[in-house]
Amino acid sequence: MARTKSDINIKNKKASFEYEFIETYTAGIVLSGTEIKSIRSGKASLPDSYCYFVGNELFVKNMHVADYWWGSFNKHDPKRDRKLLLTKRELRKLKRASQEKGMTIVTVRLFIADNGFAKLVIALAKGKKEYDKRQSIKEKDQRREMERGDY
Repeated sequence: MARTKSDINIKNKKASFEYEFIETYTAGIVLSGTEIKSIRSGKASLPDSYCYFVGNELFVKNMHVADYWWGSFNKHDPKRDRKLLLTKRELRKLKRASQEKGMTIVTVRLFIADNGFAKLVIALAKGKKEYDKRQSIKEKDQRREMERGDY
């Protein structure tokens, strides 16, 4: 049976406004059965989620995956911390960079890959200042006006 292209693409719009992305990575996620079913039905959200290290392992915190409606006694905790799967080289690089002042690891996008696995795009990010946010809004408005032809 051939797999069809998945249209699940859950974005964290707040992250691009609050942070300046320096480098992005695509990571796998360790999920339980009801969690992947819930994600495939589009019942997940990323607004306040971020990543942190425990030893040499990377975890995502505050990623909300809603309860699966048809799940029985094996239901999952919607806000539990989930382990991310990256190569050792990527983990070392992220750990070293995230220990610098002002750097953090945020979630950008959750999607289902062609092979059927859930993937999470994370970014090494630096927080924006207030004037950076105003500049981002101004650039977005200018881009919108150019596309509309109102210039």
